[in-house]
Amino acid sequence: MNHATINISAILPALVLSIFGIAVMVVEPFAGPSKKSALAWLALTGTIAAMFALVPMASNRGQWYSNLWIVDDYSVFFSFVFLVIAAITIFTSADYLPRQKMDHPEFYALLLFATAGMLMMAASNELVMVFLGLEILSIATYVMAGFRRTDLKSNESALKYFLLGSFSSAFFLYGVALIFGATGSTNLIGIAESLRSSEVSISLVELSAALMLIGLCFKVAVAPFHIWTPDVYEGAPTPVTGFMSVGPKAAGFAVLFRIFSTAFPSIQNRWASAIWLIAALTMVLGNVIAVVQPNIKRMLAYSSIAHAGYVAVAFAAVSDGGISAGLFYLLAYTLMNLGAFAIVTILGRSEDKFVNLTDYAGLAAKRPGLAAALSIFLLSLAGVPGTAGFAGKFLIFRAALESRLVWLTIIGVVTTVISFYYYLYVIVQMYMREPKDEFADVPVPGTVKLALFISAVGTLYLGVLPTSVLNWTSSAALITLR
Repeated sequence: MNHATINISAILPALVLSIFGIAVMVVEPFAGPSKKSALAWLALTGTIAAMFALVPMASNRGQWYSNLWIVDDYSVFFSFVFLVIAAITIFTSADYLPRQKMDHPEFYALLLFATAGMLMMAASNELVMVFLGLEILSIATYVMAGFRRTDLKSNESALKYFLLGSFSSAFFLYGVALIFGATGSTNLIGIAESLRSSEVSISLVELSAALMLIGLCFKVAVAPFHIWTPDVYEGAPTPVTGFMSVGPKAAGFAVLFRIFSTAFPSIQNRWASAIWLIAALTMVLGNVIAVVQPNIKRMLAYSSIAHAGYVAVAFAAVSDGGISAGLFYLLAYTLMNLGAFAIVTILGRSEDKFVNLTDYAGLAAKRPGLAAALSIFLLSLAGVPGTAGFAGKFLIFRAALESRLVWLTIIGVVTTVISFYYYLYVIVQMYMREPKDEFADVPVPGTVKLALFISAVGTLYLGVLPTSVLNWTSSAALITLR
């Protein structure tokens, strides 16, 4: 096969997203104030069109776009996950932005560009392309984090994210420069071949891998590179927090799995032990600190750090089963976390005022439907049997045990038990405390109902019937480990 061929179907979903993103920006000046919210539907149309574009992309598996972009089950799976994230985020934002007097349609253009950047990261066979995708995603997300321009917390959130994000990008880029110096290539398969065949300075390769690992660990928010997460998540508008908690995290892990299993299998014994330590530290820190958080956005921020730790356990297993479990868990986490954030978005009301855990007291008496949906998402995040969270954790811990990571599995199980405390605390507030009167005036728009329906059905489906998705993630994992 000629890897230099240019096949448009390989990049079609990202191309569609980019075209619709530009269309939103071009149409926006011509739309009157009353029509601006309609541009959410244009963005949604773009996301759905990109999902349809996955079909010609998937039917061309094994095709390349000039050796830069590879189409395999792995990139198709992640493209699907990213497009689901974008669609649910549009559903939750369509009502939120006008309600918060932030109805600026460039939000949707930024979201589409960020999603195109994530698609580029998952499919790249070339480190420079990974960096381009990373920057497209990051710059769009920095702006979205500070989208509530009149709010100091939102400004602080964007500034912190920008400074630390730029710092982590510099680490990654320096790692790319060093690997190019060591092997003369930035192509993942080319690097692997250089490491197998020639006399390469192994210390330079290890330093390069370490720098890239640090840069990507910032993006996925694992300890000790998680410091920015709680403040950024708390200050950003709630739908953006939901997007940031799943999108950049999934994209970062997509790149981590791809780079380390394709380019660096020859130094696996070095990086696997580093991932072990990162996973253990992340699970412990994320879950223990989440216990004492009074604010639900901060609690979910530390919870997202802990969940990154569980995916890192799958990575540390360094096996087909581990990567398959990691992919499954990323999809499960996407659905349950976006669902939880959709409810936090509705209940936060103007300027996200009601975000303390005690603000949820008595929700079940006033709004039983919302309380039931939030309970499903929280129980899934905790890992209760019958939910996607349980199926995902079971697969991850099984893969870790098969790779003889007994202590890591024990740490994972113990921290999961700790996490029950803070997830159940919210459920206790909703069902066992005196109700507050504020819930009567909380409307649930149709778009948010649709987002909650997709998230809840997906969460239960993956928990009860995981086999079909598991077959998909297994075939995706086989492609990665060469």
